[in-house]
Amino acid sequence: MSVTSRYREAWEGFWREASDEPGAVFWDAEPTITVGPQLAFFEPYLTDPGLPLVDLGCGNGTQTRFLADRFPQVVGADLAPAALEHARRADPAGRASYRLLDASDKRGTESLHAELGDVNVYMRGVLHQCEPDGRQSLVDGIAELVGERGRVFLVEPAEAAGAVLGGLAQDPSGPPPKLAPIFRHGIAPMRMTDDAAPGHLAAAGLTVLASGELPLFTTEFMPDGTRVELPSQWLVAGRAV
Repeated sequence: MSVTSRYREAWEGFWREASDEPGAVFWDAEPTITVGPQLAFFEPYLTDPGLPLVDLGCGNGTQTRFLADRFPQVVGADLAPAALEHARRADPAGRASYRLLDASDKRGTESLHAELGDVNVYMRGVLHQCEPDGRQSLVDGIAELVGERGRVFLVEPAEAAGAVLGGLAQDPSGPPPKLAPIFRHGIAPMRMTDDAAPGHLAAAGLTVLASGELPLFTTEFMPDGTRVELPSQWLVAGRAV
């Protein structure tokens, strides 16, 4: 199955409205505190670092461009054309390439796999935003992309993040400025248990090779100047060897 038109339109509307200004999007923290440290947990499990790397749900490409400086071929993929427009504007030198892709659509992932072969996949904070009925299809798409040799690094907010987000959303003065557009466009984070991601990976035929916890940094700050951090879990998965 592919995503619903409502879900696709919500993301397109969000990215059409979003600013190009660095740090304007709630989850778009600097790569030096996001994907940079995460690579230390991902790279030891890559059977072939030379495979193409797909940044799935790349949004405006902030993490994609960082990855493109470290891997020989990087593709940023997103289901929102407006997100890809942001990404391309921010990457005039073409350090990465960018593709329109609904990874829950089997035809789309099969087509990309036929073109690139097995790939490594980086995906940060996407699965919990998916409509619950579409999560397994998305992970099945990831399994199609990684094939036999690729690996996926998945980062998702933990259950405990719900309390943090709930507290921000219910503040008497309203949600923080960078969080408000997410709710306004109907793409508020959806509840997902900590065992959901491992379960989806197993159902897709992928084995969890490593896992752990890291803070998921945002670009929003509390009134006292501390950065808003969400508890998160990370997992590395691939075909059993």
